[in-house]
Amino acid sequence: MAEITITPRGRAGGMRRLLERYPFLPALAIVVALLLLNGFFSPNSLSYRSLTGLLSTYMALVLLAIAQTYVVYAGDIDLSAGSILSLVNVAIVVLMERWGGGAGAVLLALALGLLLGLACGLLNGIVVAALRLQAIVATFATSIFFTGLALYILPVAGTPAPALFWRTYGGRLLGVPFVFYILAGLVILLLVLSRTRLVTQLLAVGDDQQAAFQSGLPVVPIRIKGYLLCGFFSALAAFCITGDTASGDPLVGGKMTLYSVAAVVLGGSALSGGWGTVVGSLLGALTIGLINSVVFFMGTPSEWQNFVQGLAILVVLMAGVLAGRRARA
Repeated sequence: MAEITITPRGRAGGMRRLLERYPFLPALAIVVALLLLNGFFSPNSLSYRSLTGLLSTYMALVLLAIAQTYVVYAGDIDLSAGSILSLVNVAIVVLMERWGGGAGAVLLALALGLLLGLACGLLNGIVVAALRLQAIVATFATSIFFTGLALYILPVAGTPAPALFWRTYGGRLLGVPFVFYILAGLVILLLVLSRTRLVTQLLAVGDDQQAAFQSGLPVVPIRIKGYLLCGFFSALAAFCITGDTASGDPLVGGKMTLYSVAAVVLGGSALSGGWGTVVGSLLGALTIGLINSVVFFMGTPSEWQNFVQGLAILVVLMAGVLAGRRARA
């Protein structure tokens, strides 16, 4: 009887093919490891209630990481994503308050918030893709502009969101936490987007912009659409941060931009473009949340928490990137 021998090269080839199909696997392994660490330091952190709270707290970062992913697909970056979140956050809170905070006011404010996010994304797309400015410089400039608008709308943080809004976000519907309905809607939306040509086109542009142009792809409109998606998901992230904090804050998205970039890289996407997955970005955002939880449950002194969190994110980031590179080599 013939024996089948699996060579190391064959195993490496199988791992490479697996990662090509599921590039988020290293991020998934890291999330599982961090969940176990959370459970080790605080067994209650793995309870249904605690995991629901974690998801509710970091849903905004999940959405912002997904927003960042669509521009990274095309080899671009958006340093204004957190500022768009802040701008939409204060805009909808102020509008809800002025219009009385009823159901109609909330829905109308959310609709205008989405339009505002799309407008910010369109501006970024025109500046970067149509005017051909460097994405990192142009979106840094627009981030300052959007932050200025947010401070003009609400100079001081603390204006409360209507109780109807934050109680719905943190409450339950038919016995199920509302955040799970948001997650289900997000999954459906991502599945729909994944079946469109836009995602493939964004990846093609990120892989080789010149080749994409020569093949007949409208590179500029495609890149603008990537920024539109970024603005749209940044607005959705603003809705979640508003529901979680129950208030408006013109600076709330400040450091979330860099967190979103880190989440994209943790999820297996290449900042150079042409490679990545929104599932990985979602897991990358949860990784950052779980790292923060581990640092807290370890009993780290408050003055050392930022240092330890940054170091842990750096170590996890290096481990994930190196694992992905070795498997694809």
